[in-house]
Amino acid sequence: MTKPEHHHRRARFRGSGYFRRLGPGIVTGAADDDPSGIGTYSQVGAATGFSLLWTAVVALPLAMAVQEATARLGLVTDKGLAALIKTHFSRKVLLFAVLLVTLANTFNIGADIGSMAAATQLLVPIPHLILVVGFTAIMASLEVFIPYHRYSKVLRWLCFSIVAYIIVLFFLKVSWGDVLHHALVPHMEFSRTQIAAVIAIFGTTISPYLFFWQAAEEVEEINESGGTLVPNRLNINSMRGDVVAGMTSGVTVMFAIMVTAAATIGKNGSIQISTAEQAAEALRPLAGNLAGLLFTVGIVGTGLLAIPVLAGSTAYAVSEAFGWREGLGKKLSQAKAFYLVIVFSMLGGLMMNLFGLNAVRALYLSAILNGLAAPPLIILVWLLARSKNVLGEHRSGKVSQTGLLTAAIISGGLPILLIFAR
Repeated sequence: MTKPEHHHRRARFRGSGYFRRLGPGIVTGAADDDPSGIGTYSQVGAATGFSLLWTAVVALPLAMAVQEATARLGLVTDKGLAALIKTHFSRKVLLFAVLLVTLANTFNIGADIGSMAAATQLLVPIPHLILVVGFTAIMASLEVFIPYHRYSKVLRWLCFSIVAYIIVLFFLKVSWGDVLHHALVPHMEFSRTQIAAVIAIFGTTISPYLFFWQAAEEVEEINESGGTLVPNRLNINSMRGDVVAGMTSGVTVMFAIMVTAAATIGKNGSIQISTAEQAAEALRPLAGNLAGLLFTVGIVGTGLLAIPVLAGSTAYAVSEAFGWREGLGKKLSQAKAFYLVIVFSMLGGLMMNLFGLNAVRALYLSAILNGLAAPPLIILVWLLARSKNVLGEHRSGKVSQTGLLTAAIISGGLPILLIFAR
């Protein structure tokens, strides 16, 4: 049966029950604040103080533009990003794109699993190996065996695990004049350390795995609701509201973490965070001796949210590239290759933790890797989103295209600056 809208939750853009109507956008925004994000923002705040707060203001509209374009592609075409790249570009471009996101995702998964284990050890003296194996097994089982319509509800509720970083701001003694100045007046030293920090910030805010996930989940929602694809202004406006809500929440938490880390861990000067205990200190003004508990809940909660998104985006990309049946709405027997990719993706991350990986440091490195992988993928999204052959009358407008191109130029230019920095 054809429906006037294919997202039953997003049939109305305004009114009561707003949270229930939010779709993939809010999950994407919350997944953006994964353990890698928390670790990166904490390290940058502790090391640079308020000086890089302007990156949140710059990153927000760029992240919105990228995620809105990927959501538009999935909503209008009923195809995932890898499937569209396969159709409209050469095989070499397709394989390059899939390889980029697979490598970045696997390293990110490894860093996130390791950080979940390190955070848990703040509370219970369980060996690191047992924890990383246990977390991997739990998350793989949930994603493989729980039907999507149930699993997506869990993902949305897990978004609340990161609210603590906003609440803690009300317990800090902060010069909000300085915060506002640094947020609105960009300043960056031409040093390798600061440029690498900005790459990490943009890498974990505008992450490649979110591109593939967003497009694929728009398609997943179409299939799950049983609707027929009917792209129109209501659908696109509702999608845009969903994306804006998700990315705004994600970047708001980013800003809160950077301010908190600067005002607590880095209040007496630049500090390099290398352990979970150090990172947890940012929450002490709110939780006191329970800071470790609150930090652990945040890291584990966002890890449970983000790692399935990371593994899922890899599975969507690989399955679409090779024409395999895919989708979290399908049972294991219906999409075996898709779910095998999810399992192997998590196992790859698990293997990284068997080589003595420093969990907190790896979070920062994974953000930098995402920052290096993002530019060519953003260019592909830009080319697809502006194409009449792909989206017809629903192609991205000039504002969206400008945002996409700006995101590509900034994220692509930073690594070049890094080469020449002192």
